[in-house]
Amino acid sequence: MNNRTSAPLAPTAPASAVRALAGPGGHLMPARELSALLGVGPADWARFGAHWDALTLDTHMADGGTYRFRRYGQFDVDAATGTLTRLPHAPYLQESTINPLNGGVERHFDPLTDEFAADPLLRALLLAMAAVFTAVDDTTDWNVKLHPYRITAGDDQTGQPAPEGRHRDGVTFITSLMINRVNVAGGESAVFTDSGEELLTTTLTDPGDLLLGDDRRTLHSVTPLHPLDATAPAHRDVLVVAFTAR
Repeated sequence: MNNRTSAPLAPTAPASAVRALAGPGGHLMPARELSALLGVGPADWARFGAHWDALTLDTHMADGGTYRFRRYGQFDVDAATGTLTRLPHAPYLQESTINPLNGGVERHFDPLTDEFAADPLLRALLLAMAAVFTAVDDTTDWNVKLHPYRITAGDDQTGQPAPEGRHRDGVTFITSLMINRVNVAGGESAVFTDSGEELLTTTLTDPGDLLLGDDRRTLHSVTPLHPLDATAPAHRDVLVVAFTAR
């Protein structure tokens, strides 16, 4: 993939998403709505989801867990011109005040594969998200951190999509995109106000279900995962994308 690409602007931001993020601070966009916005279908989601088979074990879990597989990368996005610039690979760092479990240290993850970074669905997704957030925040320049995750579950280990509990990520907007669920129960996502009021609760199930939140004003959590059939592989694949205004 070229480090810098541009194309026509993203579709107009859905008014319902803009209202919800400007108001309470959380919004669920169902897969059918996101797919229509991006102009994609089941074959596109299946192709995109295949990238999750290339994720590698996260060896930085302070709880000792071996249930999380991931990669990591960054883009700069200019919503005004529709320009995406892939940034050089670098360690990931969160302050311990933001992430008391794994924060305070540089975490070195394998980079996004070139095939993942060049996937047209990813490009359309980032521009569509940027259009929504720009409509809310009146900012066109974004740093975007991408975290594709696979959380596994089994008899020997509970899968923990959010092992730090109810939290925020220290960014401007945070999103969680369902890619696939295989043989798992649990994984209920919730968004809360700072005072603890529950804004919404949902279980992302279909490829393309998208949960968006204003990370400055809300916290979020995800319940643990358990296998439906303990004799078969079980995992939950999501893409977490964090937008920070430049």
